[in-house]
Amino acid sequence: MSIPLPLPALTRAAVLHGPEDLRIEEIPLRPPGPGEVLVEVDAVGVCGSDMHYYAQGRNGANQLRAPTVLGHEASGTVVAAGPGTDLEAGTRVAIEPAVGCGACATCRSGRYNLCPAGTCLGSPPTHGVLASHVVVPARALHRLPAAVPLELGALIEPLAVAVWAVQRAEIAVGHRVLVTGAGPIGILVAQVARAAGAAEVIVTDVNDARLAQARKLGATQVVNTAAQDLALADVDRLVECSAHPAALWQGIRTLKPAARATVVGQAAPAVDGLPLAHLQRWEIDLVTAFRYAHAFPTALALAADGRVDLTTLLTGRFPLDRAAEALRAPVLDPAHLKVVIRPADASL
Repeated sequence: MSIPLPLPALTRAAVLHGPEDLRIEEIPLRPPGPGEVLVEVDAVGVCGSDMHYYAQGRNGANQLRAPTVLGHEASGTVVAAGPGTDLEAGTRVAIEPAVGCGACATCRSGRYNLCPAGTCLGSPPTHGVLASHVVVPARALHRLPAAVPLELGALIEPLAVAVWAVQRAEIAVGHRVLVTGAGPIGILVAQVARAAGAAEVIVTDVNDARLAQARKLGATQVVNTAAQDLALADVDRLVECSAHPAALWQGIRTLKPAARATVVGQAAPAVDGLPLAHLQRWEIDLVTAFRYAHAFPTALALAADGRVDLTTLLTGRFPLDRAAEALRAPVLDPAHLKVVIRPADASL
């Protein structure tokens, strides 16, 4: 495809300079090269990792060392494409932010999410998508089905996380599933588990508002573990989405022999209290999930078919100029599930 001229030479972006130091700046925007595409960003979802970078200047072991554009959950419209791509201007897309090198043994095996040289948009030092325009690899773009509104395309990335979590958990028809944590990922996992055929999906949290949303979006049972004991047994699959070790240990105790526990919420570098003897005695598998691999097509199909409700998950919209407010919103109001920033929408 030929590149129409003139292309924008600058883009407005939310650049993090340090903890709670987010600045809206105009930064250089290069034209797309071979295999690359210029996308006008429509919506960017706020993720827990973005909130950690904003509040603390770090997310887990990864630390902000230079000014970096935040954001990795995005949808938009193709403006122009470099040589070697087949995406036409006007194509609506969801952006897959994490890409592997494509050449190493891990990538060639299909597990590009584990590529030692892989990068993720918005994960320092890689600039993210919280900008009016971005240039990204064409292989990172997925065409949005007509049934998926452009704004909701920004939620395909967290839905892909849930799809991968359910695949790693090996949830199957008839399973009884426990999901710990009723944040956006936990609620998406609950919906995907139901779509995979789970007979029961129990969701736990300490926030009644989020539990109410989980129940509305497909959980067969909810439990506020701050108010009542988790009196469960004979659970087939545990999917831990809260990032609290106590929730994992508590959930493991509900599992039946030969069951499986899957850690999805970002784990601490090391935790004490792992019930290893209990896991061994009952041959309970403990596995982890990191991002996703080849999960976007399934996520798009689930959203397009209506088997996963993304509309109800979206609870807040902010313009780019209020990006810092958007990053604080889920902390200030825990009833928020998914907040998006709309770089091109000045009406918000």
